[in-house]
Amino acid sequence: MAVQEARQGGEHIGAHGGGCTCGDCPHGAREGHRRAVAAFLVKRDGFAAGEGLPAAVAHSASASRQWVSDELTQSADTVAERGRAEGGAWLARLWHRTASAVWGGFVVLLLVQALTAIGAGWTAARTAGLLAALVVAGTLSAASWFHRARGGALAPVIGEDNRLSTSRAVAVSWVLFVAYAVLVLAGRLAAASDHAERDALISGLELARGAGVVTVLAVVCAIAVLVRRVVGLRVLGQRLQKIPADRPRAADLLTDDAGRGTFADIQYVAISAVALVFAAVRLARRPDQLPDLPWGLAVVVLISAATYLAGKYAEGGRPVILSVVRSREAGDLDAPIRTGDDIEIRGAGFVPPGAQTADRLSRMVVRIGPVNVHVPLVPVTGGFSNPTDTLLTVPVPVDVEPGRVEVQVVTAAGVETNACVVDVTD
Repeated sequence: MAVQEARQGGEHIGAHGGGCTCGDCPHGAREGHRRAVAAFLVKRDGFAAGEGLPAAVAHSASASRQWVSDELTQSADTVAERGRAEGGAWLARLWHRTASAVWGGFVVLLLVQALTAIGAGWTAARTAGLLAALVVAGTLSAASWFHRARGGALAPVIGEDNRLSTSRAVAVSWVLFVAYAVLVLAGRLAAASDHAERDALISGLELARGAGVVTVLAVVCAIAVLVRRVVGLRVLGQRLQKIPADRPRAADLLTDDAGRGTFADIQYVAISAVALVFAAVRLARRPDQLPDLPWGLAVVVLISAATYLAGKYAEGGRPVILSVVRSREAGDLDAPIRTGDDIEIRGAGFVPPGAQTADRLSRMVVRIGPVNVHVPLVPVTGGFSNPTDTLLTVPVPVDVEPGRVEVQVVTAAGVETNACVVDVTD
């Protein structure tokens, strides 16, 4: 569909085309990004099939490869620019959705309270629950307005890499739940007229009643702060490569930066959600005290949090060069590396998670002695054969002096590999 749209793009030029500059219109940014992606896919697949090469470079394999790479890089930069514009427009309108979701939850709670009150009767606890929900919804709506340019109510859970943070989302969920539970008790205490009832409500806030919930709250908040610190230090220490995303997605809570599901994140979200549901049911049954989360379930949540933290420590790693050899095609004679030859750099971690797009791949650089060589993009149908996460192919430029030179790779995240020494002959 995207390819067909690109080929027919000239037939559908309207008020919201790729160059739309409407102030508050997200449709122009979205449409512009979609058409830029479609045009890039057509160009990449055409070059992969050998189409579109000018006659001036068609006679030289190295010249045609460099020309194709430059053309794809320019097109990829356009896609990236449109993607960032779409991401900004998406965030700007997200606050409406977050506010609507918050008030939708309030309406659902109101309906549940009304339905369950049939036969049982309306109680002060139900009124306190609705008032507490009203306060929470109003606070979140105000936060959505003040952070409307950064995703509304979701702004606190969006990380520095423009992705939803699993640790922050879990911590915020527990903070909101505990705040709601305390507001329910406060509402009941304000409405209580009997001295014994007031004493019972105050005793419901004692640590012995809610030790499990308080412990879980403390641990998940500490995990959220610690994970941010760990990730930041690992990035600065070049032990973790981070690539910013165009915009946050709900799948970020369960996946890594490359979009692959990760066990540590999935189990943390799943177990925390189950524990929250249990605590909510306990609050509904006993609205006169903090939910007494059983220690067995609390320990399960703590183990899940520890597993998530261990996963953060284990992920990533610095890219490494294992070997550098002369690239040889069928029919070539074995020979030493000379200027003008292609070399294969074999290793691991050359493409960071989330850097599989063409604009990120085009930023990869190989430093051969004092010369910086940009890694050429070699298209194939559906993707690129160069560069890859374990293999890079680059030419040795004529500016490299013969002798022993060091070869290093600089990834799209700006991380340098180890240096590998090779001999370049005349």
